[in-house]
Amino acid sequence: MTVMPNVTRADVAEAARNPLAFLAARWTPSDRLVRYSLLAAVVMSVVIVVTGGAVRLTSSGLGCPTWPKCSDGSLTATPALGLHGAIEFSNRMLTDLLCVVVGWAIIAARCAKPRRRSVTRLAWSQFWLVVANAVLGGITVLVKLNPWTVAGHLLLAMVFVTVTTLAWLRFREGDLPARPRAPLPLRRLTAWMVLATAVLIAAGTAATGSGTHAGDSTKVPRMPFDWLDTVYVHGGLACLVVAMSAALWIGLHVVDAPHDTRVLARNFLLVLLAQGVIGVVQSATGVPELLVGVHMLGICAVWIGVVRVAVSLRERPSAVPEVPAQAHLPLAAKV
Repeated sequence: MTVMPNVTRADVAEAARNPLAFLAARWTPSDRLVRYSLLAAVVMSVVIVVTGGAVRLTSSGLGCPTWPKCSDGSLTATPALGLHGAIEFSNRMLTDLLCVVVGWAIIAARCAKPRRRSVTRLAWSQFWLVVANAVLGGITVLVKLNPWTVAGHLLLAMVFVTVTTLAWLRFREGDLPARPRAPLPLRRLTAWMVLATAVLIAAGTAATGSGTHAGDSTKVPRMPFDWLDTVYVHGGLACLVVAMSAALWIGLHVVDAPHDTRVLARNFLLVLLAQGVIGVVQSATGVPELLVGVHMLGICAVWIGVVRVAVSLRERPSAVPEVPAQAHLPLAAKV
């Protein structure tokens, strides 16, 4: 075997045994690069949710009627499968891009100095969630878009959004013990608001699972709920979350909480209100596909927003003082 100049056989053996450790010992990415790598994973987590919704809204869920192949005789989409096959196969291929982005986030997080094990673990969790959701997506196709597996597919994707967001936010923190930035009653209200938002999103899958957009033009079973009842429940939960968000925003102003936390709480409330308007309009206009797609983008914005609010109620200072030119920037302004 020909060994590259300046690379010993021991180096080759070490690289083969633990390539990430080998690379980390020889390369240190900038903090900016790591932040943007983790942020790219957040963006891709949203993209995969929205494009998955586009597959359902274009009735392309069974465009590739089997899995892992697109059809019994082809790994890829064929002309015989038409536009629906092309849409479904393109969404599957988007998972490859997602894997590249997540893989790069893992590499960047592992090579950062000092090593942040909590960030690295969150980055690796993204990989396993991608694998799990790909398998669940395949099962969803094999069971012909059973609405319960479709709902599970979305909820697992939202777990992926959660982990990418937490990894991005965690890297921007220090490693000292967390300190609260708001009184205990407001922190408890935020915890309940996060739980209520999670239930709200889960209830939305019931409205979807009993609604008109089944994901394919063939006969696809729906959840055994009355669609209007699920919409009313979903709407009631939305009103509850809006009320909790407004109370939190007011409370943060009363106690003069840090500015960035108040900004995040205000933005979350505005996103909730916008999402509510979209939801009402789509229900009143026969659930048009375009509005449903925008609503799915709003789901991601709402969930990322509530996670950011919850994390902003604590701070983990860095053991190394910040650069003076950056010390005055609020957490919400740092990328």
